[in-house]
Amino acid sequence: MTTTAITNIASLVTNDPSLRADSPLGTIRDAAVVIEGDRIVWTGESSKAPATDNAVDAGGRAVVPGFVDSHSHLVFAGDRTEEFNARMSGRAYSAGGIRTTVAATRAATDEQLAANVARYLAEALRQGTTTFETKSGYGLTVEDEARALRIAARHTEEVTYLGAHIVSPDYADDPAGYVDLVTGPMLDACAPYARWIDVFCEKGAFDGDQVRAILTAGMARGLHPRVHANQLGHGPGVQLAVELDAASADHCTHLTDADVDALAQGDTVATLLPGAEFSTRATWPDARRILDAGATVALSTDCNPGSSFTSSMPFCIALAVRDMGMTPDEALWSATAGGAAALRRTDIGRVTPGARADLILLDAPSHVHLAYRPGVPLVHAVWQRGERVG
Repeated sequence: MTTTAITNIASLVTNDPSLRADSPLGTIRDAAVVIEGDRIVWTGESSKAPATDNAVDAGGRAVVPGFVDSHSHLVFAGDRTEEFNARMSGRAYSAGGIRTTVAATRAATDEQLAANVARYLAEALRQGTTTFETKSGYGLTVEDEARALRIAARHTEEVTYLGAHIVSPDYADDPAGYVDLVTGPMLDACAPYARWIDVFCEKGAFDGDQVRAILTAGMARGLHPRVHANQLGHGPGVQLAVELDAASADHCTHLTDADVDALAQGDTVATLLPGAEFSTRATWPDARRILDAGATVALSTDCNPGSSFTSSMPFCIALAVRDMGMTPDEALWSATAGGAAALRRTDIGRVTPGARADLILLDAPSHVHLAYRPGVPLVHAVWQRGERVG
């Protein structure tokens, strides 16, 4: 395997807290990083970099870990432009709009769905996302959920079965029957393609008892739980996520003190999705409150055609800093190491020896520019698994 050194890095964010007592980012100034194959093998001061086969001059730019987007919905067809336009004109957001995408997704061919996934992944990669999770949830039949997961599994190992996105329109008068389908034949068809199981725990979707039944069934099949929790109002989602040791409780917009305490005392990551609040004009999650309690926070895009049609992690970082009370350091950590924690991964989200060589070279001297210069295309180059891909 050949080795490559990236040198003359003004600021290298490693996410190794042992390097800096004052920051979990473990920032190294005037730094270099060495890649061998698909792994990081050395980091340190540029003047001390070992000899390598190839060298890349960073030109005084910053290097940060590749973004880890731990919550997205990329297997879909159509868009919801009219719904967004109406919402921006005053109509409230509700879970029911998902049905529009369900109809379009069911009508699409496998080729059309696969092309959409590839398109949005390429878009995200150009903006520095090197790892992503994605879900089913827009088919809501056994066949359509299974094909969504088959398509997703061609692109990522972080695949989530979300048959319990909403009650299928086909079961509008029989929600209990739909839960039986989700925990029975649909789970049987989908489990081979997924690592995770997720449920939308919300009024208009699934209540606490249904969530428990669905997640427990998935866990019995070897799937690990995640929960769409407390997005539209207070509810049992966060408490259930912590109780069942879910990797993440996602959204966390409406939290009681007991919810925050549970997150702080458990291992469940609070994944915040500022694109959803931006696109629905909803209340912003209070990241400051969650962080100050000692809970782990991740940032993700929630890329989906209804409530957060963005694939840009830099945009979400800027929103988190501006509107959710996070510092630039906290937002970057949450978009990288925090996302890795939400996927229970230790090989990504950091730039340390042994980690996967996923790196972003920013056209800026510091990661702070991600929030300081919102909307500006600052990603100069991307390495994914050791290969320069952009």
